Amino acid sequence: MTAGVSDEERMARAALTRVVEPGDERAGRWLARHGAVELMARLTAPALPEGTLPGAGERRVEGYRIRAAAACPERDLDTVAAAGGRFLCPGDPEWPGQLDDLGEARPVGLWVRGRPDLRIWALRSVAVVGARACTPYGAHIAASLGTGLAERGWVVVSGAAHGVDGAAHRGALAAGGATVAVLACGVDVVYPRAHAELVGRIVEQGLVIAELPPGAHPTRGRFVTRNRVIAALTRGTVVVEAEYRSGSLVTARAAQRLGRFTMGVPGPVTSGLSAGVHELLRAEAVLVTDADEVVELVGDIGDLAPARRGPVLPRDLLRPGCARILDALPARGALGGPDLARRAGTTPDEALARLYELHSLGFVERHGDHWQLATAATPGSNARRGGT
Repeated sequence: MTAGVSDEERMARAALTRVVEPGDERAGRWLARHGAVELMARLTAPALPEGTLPGAGERRVEGYRIRAAAACPERDLDTVAAAGGRFLCPGDPEWPGQLDDLGEARPVGLWVRGRPDLRIWALRSVAVVGARACTPYGAHIAASLGTGLAERGWVVVSGAAHGVDGAAHRGALAAGGATVAVLACGVDVVYPRAHAELVGRIVEQGLVIAELPPGAHPTRGRFVTRNRVIAALTRGTVVVEAEYRSGSLVTARAAQRLGRFTMGVPGPVTSGLSAGVHELLRAEAVLVTDADEVVELVGDIGDLAPARRGPVLPRDLLRPGCARILDALPARGALGGPDLARRAGTTPDEALARLYELHSLGFVERHGDHWQLATAATPGSNARRGGT
């Protein structure tokens, strides 16, 4: 397939995805020590001398050997090719180098469906994860983040699950942007089944990837170990709604261990679905509320979120002297110029000059020798008004 990885190496790694569970660090040590080809040769040998694969008991090694004997990498490679996919190995030009940060828990390889280059996309990607049983608020925030990140040229990575994951993917797709689904099953298996259309759209517009071979089904443990790939693949992870025991927090803490940015979107303090996020924010995570704030954290120098401030009212634009006179006027009733000057701590002439200026701007009204706050002015208006 490429000059960097031999066909023999690719075949051995494809076979090992049938033998080794994702995140198996013991097998990762064997792989680093012996290489994929030699490891498969040992696992399929007629007899395995004691101590050949240290760190595992006899029964566990026998389990590896049973799975190795049943592996048929040629069939798996043909199956994924027929689905328009491919199998990536470390050393391939398309292999995302940041996955190497997982060390002995690095994926043996990745099964991929979709046309884009995974390595290029991963360089500018953000994970958006959260509760499956999310609230309408969580779904709205996740979709907004997906859309906003996609519009800014970022790849949205998630797990294609119900709730926050699905909303983030849909937000990116709606913006015509890039999104990657990391599955806890084979790339030809749709889980949850209700997301068949969504996964199909991701294959057409983005990428679907998995460590497990074609036909493999998800388990509870596989969802947990899948999360480390989401964390390692991206520059940062945003958590939108998560309970204390949520798998999304596993992703966030994996991101922290790997030195990636970890972010959380706050929710109501009365919501159990936001309790895990709030606990994360009390530790080392950064609070974010929209895509601009996410990009400010994970992006390049100068990718700053717009300053947050309330509306500027006409009164805010008054010069200090005028503002002091306006503050001295009572809420009800009127005052003469000399009395107002004393209250404002200025001279009568200065007070009168500022009053005429305020009158021209519509802030005050004159009644003979007395002045009061304008009653006919529209709140926030700076229209000029007459009066005597």
